[in-house]
Amino acid sequence: MHIPLSEQLRPSCLSEIAGQEHLIGKEGYITRIIQSKKPVSLLLFGPPGCGKTTIARLYAKSFGLPFVILSAVLNSTSELKKILKEGEENPLFKRQTLLFVDEIHRFNRAQQDIFLPFLEDGTLVLIGATTENPAFSLTNALISRLRVLSLNTLNHDSLSQILKRFEELVQPLSLSDEARSYLISQSQGDGRHLLNLIENLQQCPPESGELSAVISTLQKRLPLYDKKGEGHYNLISALHKSIRGSDPDAALYWLARLFEGGEDPAFIARRLIRVASEDVGLADPQAISIALQGWNAYHMLGSPEGELALAQVTIYLALSPKSTACYNAYKKSREVAAKTGNIPPPKHIMNAPHSLMKEMGYGAGYIYDPDTPHSFSAQNYFPEEVEEKLFYSPVERGFEREMKKRLDYFNSLRTRLATNPAHPL
Repeated sequence: MHIPLSEQLRPSCLSEIAGQEHLIGKEGYITRIIQSKKPVSLLLFGPPGCGKTTIARLYAKSFGLPFVILSAVLNSTSELKKILKEGEENPLFKRQTLLFVDEIHRFNRAQQDIFLPFLEDGTLVLIGATTENPAFSLTNALISRLRVLSLNTLNHDSLSQILKRFEELVQPLSLSDEARSYLISQSQGDGRHLLNLIENLQQCPPESGELSAVISTLQKRLPLYDKKGEGHYNLISALHKSIRGSDPDAALYWLARLFEGGEDPAFIARRLIRVASEDVGLADPQAISIALQGWNAYHMLGSPEGELALAQVTIYLALSPKSTACYNAYKKSREVAAKTGNIPPPKHIMNAPHSLMKEMGYGAGYIYDPDTPHSFSAQNYFPEEVEEKLFYSPVERGFEREMKKRLDYFNSLRTRLATNPAHPL
């Protein structure tokens, strides 16, 4: 039976694991737990191929605990209950047992709750492994009973360490430096995938160790991206914040990552429109029009041609002046409105389509501003009971400088009329 290379080279001790020194190094968290000789339940959160399963195996081995493996993909609820609730018939459960559950985020809420009583009475030491952010995928009750540990994506040095270990234990690879770098870059932080690529080279040796020959032999790895998971939110957040930080190059990079991952361009376009209204605002009133035009252009052209329109919008927004004055003003007005939603408008600005309403004072004393000098009457449009009346504070950037001039002008007129109502302005 063929055993995959990744299994053949699975580390036999913690010191052989690459890239997780913060957990298994001399002062690492897992190292300190092992030294305490008191096993605790863990949740290992990290990308594929970073060492979650290996750490779980060696963790159990360090305490001499029986090791049982479950997969949330393969094992059903009935199988889970059989292993846990019928544990008295299983000789493994005559002593504390370490249960490793791979892809634990795939268990639903009811399935996750099955673990709770066994964690409470100490019968079970649970290690869950997940590639999904536990805050989105696991119940609070289960998370509270586990120590959540984040594992890092393997960097270039860590992957080089895995490659070197293969060459020391199996055979050297006759590759150029460029081909080695390509091999590592194609694994995209996944140690298991790196070993799979090496295994492909073993089974189908390239004509030479040069970069071009290696490229023609290996298949391209798809980007690590889950359109419904955390990667979806992390990458769109990176794009948004890069634009907000006025870095067009970083913004283009994250935009490209989203496209490479197969993200829905309509979702990207909607976020760009949000950036135009939230972060650019009235500092550049054209920004939202540019964003809408980019969305329309994409709908007319589709991919890949339409992607250039969204790239154009991205650069424009990144280099636009930024102002959250409108965003903050709206947010503050919503807060005040929520507190004073029971108060009717002042009667003088209420319509009076019926004679009875006029008798009740609706519309009485209203001044039609366009008929006044400067088209400004300085009337009060707030209910008297509302104390906080200042929401919009424009900044001295971009077009909002002009908005500030206009606001200052009307405030000046309002002050003069309040002091002397008969002032001709």
